Amino acid sequence: MRLQDEPDIPSQINIVPMIDVIFAILTFFIMSTLFLTRQEGLPVNLPKAATSQQAQIPTKITVTVEASGQVSLNKKPTTVAALTEQIRTLMGTNPESVVVINADTKVEHGNIVAVMDQVRQVKGAKLAIATQK
Repeated sequence: MRLQDEPDIPSQINIVPMIDVIFAILTFFIMSTLFLTRQEGLPVNLPKAATSQQAQIPTKITVTVEASGQVSLNKKPTTVAALTEQIRTLMGTNPESVVVINADTKVEHGNIVAVMDQVRQVKGAKLAIATQK
C-alpha cells in the first residue's frame, strides 16, 4: 500500500526573531548614549540679575620651553628668573590659576625643573604639564 505524498512546502526564513534582536540592540545603544550625556542640573528658566557673573573659569597661563631652551610666557619671550613675578602679575587676584608647561621632548630635565621651581614660588598657582596621547 502506498501512502499519499505530501506536497512539498517551500522553505521559508522567519525574520521576526532577527528583527527582535536588532531592536533590542538598538534600544541598548539608545539607552547607553542617554546615560553618557552629562547634565549639570535640571533644566529650569533662570532669573535675570544685573550683577550676575559667569561661571568662574580658572585662568590658564602657558609656559613654553622650546628645544633651543627659549622660555615663553603666553607666547611672549621671557627668562626663567623673571617667571615668578610675571606669573604673579598675570594671576592678579584669581587664586585658581593653572600654569601649563609645554616643554619640547629634547629639553633637558634640569631646565624643566628650574621652570617648575619658579612656578611653585607663586602662591596659589596650580602646575600642569602638557602631554600628547
